[in-house]
Amino acid sequence: MSQSVERLNAVTARVAAAEQERRTGGDPVTLVAVSKTWSADEIRPVIEAGARVFGENKVQEARDKWPGLKEQYPGLEVRLLGPLQTNKVRDAVALFDVIETVDREKLAAELGREIRKQGRAPRLYVQVNTGREPQKAGIDPDEAVAFVARCREVHGLEVEGLMCIPPAGEDPAPHFDLLARLTDEAGLSRRSMGMSGDYETAIRHGASSVRVGAAIFGSRTYA
Repeated sequence: MSQSVERLNAVTARVAAAEQERRTGGDPVTLVAVSKTWSADEIRPVIEAGARVFGENKVQEARDKWPGLKEQYPGLEVRLLGPLQTNKVRDAVALFDVIETVDREKLAAELGREIRKQGRAPRLYVQVNTGREPQKAGIDPDEAVAFVARCREVHGLEVEGLMCIPPAGEDPAPHFDLLARLTDEAGLSRRSMGMSGDYETAIRHGASSVRVGAAIFGSRTYA
C-alpha cells in the first residue's frame, strides 16, 4: 500500500470521527483530495483506493491531467480551488465540475456568459475573505450575501455554497462560524472550509466539504 493511500485511509477515518462530534447532523462531509502539483501517476493510487473528488489550483495543470484520468476512471469530480482569471473562464467551464473561487463581479459576469454559451454549468461557490486580508482573494464578509444575490439575479448563476480560507496563524473556528452564518443568510446549504491542518475543526463547525492535500499526498519536495 502506498503512503498516500495509507494517509487517505487515516484522513477518511478522522473525517468520520469529526462528523460524529459536529454540532448538528447533516449530510456526509465531502472529502476533496487536493492533487495540485501531483502527476496523474501519483494520483491513480488514491483514485483506486476510493477517492472520487479532487481539487486543483490551476486550469492548465488540471487540463493536462484530468481529461485522461476521468476517461479512465468514470465518476470522478474535479474542483477548481485556485483563483480564476477571466481569460481562463472558457477552459474552466469546460473542464471543472465545481468552481469554488467566484470572487468578483467581472468573473461572475464572464461565468454567466460562458455557461450560457457552452450549455454546461459547473457548480459554483463564492469565496469569502473572512479575515479581510488585503493580499487574499474573496468577497468581503459584509458584501457576501448581496454578492450571492447579484450572481443569481444579474448574472443567472446558480450558487451552491460559500468557501473560505482563514488567515494563517489564527484560530480558524470563528472564521468557520462566520462562513456558516453567511451561508445561512444567503439561503445556501454548502460550506467549503477546512484544509489539512484544521479540517476536523471545520467539520465540527458545519463544513460540507473539506480540502485536504498534504495530509493525503504528503509535502511536495521542490528541487
